[in-house]
Amino acid sequence: MTYLLIFIVIIGVVFVVYYNRLVKLRQTVRNAWADIDVQLKRRHDLIPNLIETVKGYASHEQDTLEAVIQARNQAIGASGPAATAAAENQLTGALRQLFALSESYPQLRAVEGFTELQGSLKEIEEAVQSSRRYYNAVVRDYNTTIEQVPSNIVANAFRFQQEEFFELEDEAERAVPKVDFGGSDG
Repeated sequence: MTYLLIFIVIIGVVFVVYYNRLVKLRQTVRNAWADIDVQLKRRHDLIPNLIETVKGYASHEQDTLEAVIQARNQAIGASGPAATAAAENQLTGALRQLFALSESYPQLRAVEGFTELQGSLKEIEEAVQSSRRYYNAVVRDYNTTIEQVPSNIVANAFRFQQEEFFELEDEAERAVPKVDFGGSDG
């Protein structure tokens, strides 16, 4: 009878330890997502200023400006890592088109406010990437813990669900580099 009681106590302690670990990891995931959300909000708040600056110099590029506004609105309305990542990918593409306009309008590149906004956006992009890496690492640890024995028993009993990764697709990073040894210069 004493051994049975000891066994039950040990099982109970193990159960509590794994439950607490899962709760801690889940809270860390939520906190990491909040960090990403803050950085994305900073990015979204910067875009109207950028558009207004560009409007002053390239107002006839209305399609590009509207594409950025539409992509921003979709990104603001997105919820969850997968939907947010898809919306942010669209926004990044629209912003690339907007910055490509600066190549066509040298007077726009000369505007101090535009270059400051570009610099601020670059800093925010770096902060988003850093936050994304941290979030994905925490999600990996959390999801792994949910799948491992014996914590998976506790996870299933208390309905802990796996979290989604936040993956931004950067077509430029994924593109196959073009290599040319042909010497077509001469």
